[in-house]
Amino acid sequence: MFVFPPSRMIALLLILASGLAACGFQVRAPEKTAQTQAKPQHQDEEIAIQSALQLVQQSRKVDYRIGGADLLNISVYQQADLDRKLRVTQNGTISLPLIGNVKVGGLTVSEAQDAISTKLKDFVINPQVTIFINDYGNKKVFVLGQVRTPGSYELPPESKLTVLEAVSLAGGFTPIASLDRTKIIRVVDGKNQSYTIEVSAITKRGEKEKDITLEPNDVVYVPQSFF
Repeated sequence: MFVFPPSRMIALLLILASGLAACGFQVRAPEKTAQTQAKPQHQDEEIAIQSALQLVQQSRKVDYRIGGADLLNISVYQQADLDRKLRVTQNGTISLPLIGNVKVGGLTVSEAQDAISTKLKDFVINPQVTIFINDYGNKKVFVLGQVRTPGSYELPPESKLTVLEAVSLAGGFTPIASLDRTKIIRVVDGKNQSYTIEVSAITKRGEKEKDITLEPNDVVYVPQSFF
């Protein structure tokens, strides 16, 4: 039978010990993996929120039709004396210098620009009109994510609308909704601010003060639960 010399045996034991140490280090690896998995989930949620906000902005720009009480900022290229900030009347008209009343209610921004440009052609060569909606008269909120009927919903003119009431308008939460990670995204000083709503505190512990009253253009976003 072959016997290892003592020096060779010690060397083998050291190699074995270092191998076991390496294995011990690898046993802790799943904890690091779990931590790294949480980060992509958070990133996915942020990406989903940003995508939702982009859809809201696009819908306003493309699909929105001007209504009564909207505040319009109207400018005519190189005709500063014609620039105006006007509130649309309830019958959908505005009044501008030279051309008088113009019906813009029910039109998209692009259509309203064309309507004003057409009337100005009698007074201005190749008028270029730009309209920006400073304030939306028809106040809306947007409920997106894990609700049964995502979309925009009008704020009631004479009463308040809370987060849970808005979710109820949107058909309620889906089975895979993460209720306690519900967020409100609100524009404050031109920047998006996010507020987390702990729904269980409202529904199970009766903390009604946490059911925040929504403001015009708020976005309620309900993320998906991670199983």
